[in-house]
Amino acid sequence: MSFSSTDVTSLRAAATGDVFARGDNGLVDAVAAQNTLILHNPDIAVVAADEADVSLAVRFAAEHRLSVTVQSTGHGAWRPVSEGLLLVTGKLDTVSVDEDERIATIGAGARWSAVIDAAAPFGLTPITGSSPHVGAVGYTLGGGLGPLARSHGFTTDWVHGFRVVIGDGSVVIATTSENPDLFWALRGGKGGLGIVTEMRLELVPLRTVFGGSLFYDTPDVETALRAWVDWTATAPDNVTTSVALLSMPPIEEIPEPFRGRFLLALRFTYPGNPEDGDRLLQPLRQAAPVYLNGVTEIPTTAMGSIHADPTEATPIWDLGLLLNRIDQDFVTELLASFGPGTNSPFVAVEIRHLGGATRHDVEGGSAVGGRTSAFTLTLIGVVPPLFERMEAIAHDFLDRTERWVSAETNINFSSHVDTPEHFAQAWPPEVFDRLARVRATYDPEGLFAFGPVEAVPQA
Repeated sequence: MSFSSTDVTSLRAAATGDVFARGDNGLVDAVAAQNTLILHNPDIAVVAADEADVSLAVRFAAEHRLSVTVQSTGHGAWRPVSEGLLLVTGKLDTVSVDEDERIATIGAGARWSAVIDAAAPFGLTPITGSSPHVGAVGYTLGGGLGPLARSHGFTTDWVHGFRVVIGDGSVVIATTSENPDLFWALRGGKGGLGIVTEMRLELVPLRTVFGGSLFYDTPDVETALRAWVDWTATAPDNVTTSVALLSMPPIEEIPEPFRGRFLLALRFTYPGNPEDGDRLLQPLRQAAPVYLNGVTEIPTTAMGSIHADPTEATPIWDLGLLLNRIDQDFVTELLASFGPGTNSPFVAVEIRHLGGATRHDVEGGSAVGGRTSAFTLTLIGVVPPLFERMEAIAHDFLDRTERWVSAETNINFSSHVDTPEHFAQAWPPEVFDRLARVRATYDPEGLFAFGPVEAVPQA
């Protein structure tokens, strides 16, 4: 790696967007991640204003033997970038909708909220994640499991094509007919394949859903949780649910009904008429006394309220994985570690029910990991002084629940990906090997940094 201040000056002159070298004023803000514990400090950062800037940055990195890492909205960072070139694509945020074709063309930096709002006037909606604040493209590259997962599958199942800047700085199209191997890889392979500048996503005709959350107060958490676990065994494929054990701090920022309480949130989404949805919800509503009932017919523009994920940048310690199954013995272990009275340091312990459409791959296949799994599990903590305790509790819990954990996970639900072995678990072995071959084809010099250093294919 070798470049001079003159090289940086030339890059600034050629780029439309901003270019920062290490130590420059503005660098920290330009590369800030959503997790405030992740502090990037690359050799160079390029905040691309357009696709030409992306190509320019990639060519500069190749010429000067700099690794390239990409960040859009700042979500999903699992380690600090401390060298090479960090390419920020957040300003590539245009969204357009073709009503007749039911296709949204989405820039690399667009958040789901923009896509949802653009589609809604036409009675259409994207199959999004739980948070409208997250970048649409980065989320989709890892697969994408949201509040419509069981009825509509992974978000990436709805992708029709990508524009991609590959390792030599050129722009290629990836579809089922053009560079189909790259298209396969981008549908779940996440990174190391190139820089996606634009995505074409099929929208579904849907104006409303019957959805929201039931909340159960501390005395009823166990009863409601155990009832939900039993209910999932025969749940209809067109209903997507999840639960979260919530330990709400006693601070003014938390709404009064939740402040200082330990609650179970049971999220429910049914993309059909409210009468049928209410009937399907009835067993869960009757399982235990409901503290607050927030399930009703809502417009698709309000689906973010189902999970109500926070949008503020914050320090986060999290751990994510997938589960083959859960049963009442698993619930016993879960409550022993994170339930009422345990003084758990985690603000949220979430389980999402998979299956249904998530099990069915698209025609031609995709690189998504986790299709055979039945549930996701995510632990989230936000108080840095407790992070060491969180890690110890989490690993003790995993030691006791190993028999329920899937051998394969999903890259969007992986965290602390610091070993090649952990990285590889995000895909089935045959998919992981095929991804390595595709990366070597489109990035033969190993320019695009992704995963642990030891796991990144090198030339």
